[in-house]
Amino acid sequence: MLIRFFALLSLFAAIIVPARADDISASGRGVVRIVTIAVVGDEVVGFGHGSGFAVSPNRIVTNAHVVELASRYPDNVVIGVVPSEGDKSFQGKLIKIDKDRDLALIEFSGVRLPALTLYTGSPTDGEALFALGYPGNVDIATARSAADFIKPQSPVRSQGGFAGMRTLQGTSVLLHTANIARGNSGGPLLDRCGRVLGVNSAITRADEGDATFAFAISGKELAAFLSEARQPIAQVGVPCTSVEEQMAQERTAEEKARAEAEALSRSNAAKTAAEREDAIAQARARSDAARENYMAGAALLLVLGALAVGGGGLLLSRDRQREAIWVAAGGGILMLGAIALFFSRPGFDESKVIPVPKTPTGTAPVQITQGRMICTLAPERSRVTVTATDTVDLDVGEDGCINGRTQYAEAGTHWQRILVPDQEQTVSVLDYDPGTATYTHTRYLLSSEQMAKARSLRKGVPLKTCSSDQAKRAELATQQQSIRTALPAVYNEKLVYRCTEAEGPPPAVTGAK
Repeated sequence: MLIRFFALLSLFAAIIVPARADDISASGRGVVRIVTIAVVGDEVVGFGHGSGFAVSPNRIVTNAHVVELASRYPDNVVIGVVPSEGDKSFQGKLIKIDKDRDLALIEFSGVRLPALTLYTGSPTDGEALFALGYPGNVDIATARSAADFIKPQSPVRSQGGFAGMRTLQGTSVLLHTANIARGNSGGPLLDRCGRVLGVNSAITRADEGDATFAFAISGKELAAFLSEARQPIAQVGVPCTSVEEQMAQERTAEEKARAEAEALSRSNAAKTAAEREDAIAQARARSDAARENYMAGAALLLVLGALAVGGGGLLLSRDRQREAIWVAAGGGILMLGAIALFFSRPGFDESKVIPVPKTPTGTAPVQITQGRMICTLAPERSRVTVTATDTVDLDVGEDGCINGRTQYAEAGTHWQRILVPDQEQTVSVLDYDPGTATYTHTRYLLSSEQMAKARSLRKGVPLKTCSSDQAKRAELATQQQSIRTALPAVYNEKLVYRCTEAEGPPPAVTGAK
């Protein structure tokens, strides 16, 4: 009877328009409403709800007080998990509860949710923070029936500031000013990159006009709880950089690179001009020296020829006719040679001068653009939100074959591959630039609707494994371009890696795909 009741409520669920595509909304797709229904016999005797968030595709963290009745009366209380997207709700099972920390872990099946990432750093005073969840006062104002409580819809967000660290009943908590209410319990407190800082659990009383503050169980306590439950969670420690800041940095870097390239071009042009002028001067000096040598040689031959002709005349006056003819003929040949040598002296044409580049005193290392490489993150060029920044092994083959198994398509002078997985709400654009040995992983965290569109465009991928067929690669590039066009204008995460030649055996089939 209880299962039929829960299933009946699920029939009223409806698909809600996905939240806008920013980091907080992306994290919101992993936030759920937790519903508890207490039944005695065939009668519903209790109904409660709170919030939670995914730490793995099928496990949810919430507050212990949200599901306390389920821990005390497991046979009479059903836990419902209501995602923020879709048209169904799911039944959950309590895996672990820690009443001292006020944390609980719930497992469910039927759908895979995008897991949130824990930020291991500390917020700064006054830093903007965001709370996501399902406040009860909003539900009271908008819910018309019990079915509305299990209708998938995007969580409510509120923004506040970090107000300090405190200890609440022996548990480390974050104090903040984001507005939360009953029903927000168990929902995440996020930084502006959408990483979990804590788990919202309580609010202060606002008597006689006092300001209201909220408490969130710290990420340190959450990590310890999950470690005890042997439940991994993605963690990053890189400070948050907004997309606007990152894009401004990219523009600055591009402008700097462009200015450096222009300065280098001007320097090279000046160097080339100076080398040419130097080559012309040297060529002119060599030409002048050669002309003088030719003219000196011609003069010498002319003198010798004249002497020989004179000697022939002298021999002829002494009746030595035969010798006179030979000597005079030799003199004539020498004089003709002098004339020929004079007119064959080299001229000078500076347009034919080709300067020889000077040998540099130090040579730059050769850029390796193929073969096995180790790629390490370039923090100044990256925006890290939810992904670990491990090094990446790449084995770049000919024709865009990466790691011996995945074909990348030509994208200008780059090699590029777009991944649209079936089980995740993330589209990844992987790009390798052979000119600079730079590998880039750009991630878009999408709604269910956006993922469905991307998957429909991915159908019939013409090429998956490596191929030297240029026509097939061109077809792959065209298909990938259609996916890129459907992606949001702004990414959520961009990891830029610098690659260098690696030693040792080829990489295992992990890392870049």
